[in-house]
Amino acid sequence: MGQHVDRFAEPAAKARRAMVRGIVAGGGLTDPAWRAAFEEVPRHLFVPYYFTGRFTGGTGGYERLWCEDPDPVKRDRWLRGAYRDEPLATRLRDGELFSSSSQPSLMALMLDALEVTDGDTALEIGAGTGYNAALLCHRLGDAAVTTVDLDPEITESARSHLATAGRHPTVITGDGARGCPERAPFDCVIATCTLPSIPPEWPAQCNHQGRIVAPLSTGIIVLRVRHDAEGRSAEGRFLRTSAFFVPLRGGAQPREGRAGGLPRRAIENDLFRFLLSLTAGSLDPREALSLWEREHRPERNRFGVTLSGDRQWAWLDDPEGPYVWPLAQTDG
Repeated sequence: MGQHVDRFAEPAAKARRAMVRGIVAGGGLTDPAWRAAFEEVPRHLFVPYYFTGRFTGGTGGYERLWCEDPDPVKRDRWLRGAYRDEPLATRLRDGELFSSSSQPSLMALMLDALEVTDGDTALEIGAGTGYNAALLCHRLGDAAVTTVDLDPEITESARSHLATAGRHPTVITGDGARGCPERAPFDCVIATCTLPSIPPEWPAQCNHQGRIVAPLSTGIIVLRVRHDAEGRSAEGRFLRTSAFFVPLRGGAQPREGRAGGLPRRAIENDLFRFLLSLTAGSLDPREALSLWEREHRPERNRFGVTLSGDRQWAWLDDPEGPYVWPLAQTDG
């Protein structure tokens, strides 16, 4: 097969540099290795089409922008949109978002939180478009990266996008909640889909001091894996930022805390809704509100998660309490 010729290469490079400058101006990409990855990996090759929330034709719905549109104005909109610091809806089913390309600045934050070093191996849960895997490949090398997704259409598409960009990590169709035992152990695991709890297979497939970065509730949890006499455990805190991802397919769905009857100031507060989701099934909404106000509306980074044996719990400030809540187990 001939080498792919990218007719958008020059304008894409210019747009990519502008995207990176924006992320850096916002405090991201402080690691030169990750900055180089974002400067050099062409995001547009991973989103040959995507959907915007525009209403068209008077009937409502999404507008599809794609690289082969015969209208040059729409092609230009597609390319410029590919390099905005925004998430892109890449797959819809029955009008609902099924898969997306995450916001680049959030991807940069999560990749930085992995604290990778040369020689590390990485497992990605949720292949998406393949763009995040390509960034990992740029940093660690293709052979060090494994990406898993339950949907064969997504893995096939991601594999194709990666090949077009000249990258060839291991792409596996399978249940991400089970990790990838045949490629373990890993130095880090990164998930690009949200979950109600951390699958125990992930720390079990990590080396000692391995890192896990994953969306949980509406936040990003960063865990450090430990090997001890009782097996493998993990513990860590949430990043300060909010995050909203497509749920993990094949596992338990994230719980949503009910907020009926609560004051509007609480219901509409992102931090309170994070607490409500994290404690769903453990605290009723009024108990959650009382805690939130008593603890001065805590930011996400005051919360954490601990896994030990078959137990898994979230906590505020201290894993030993007094504020701890069991997390729902992820179905395997």
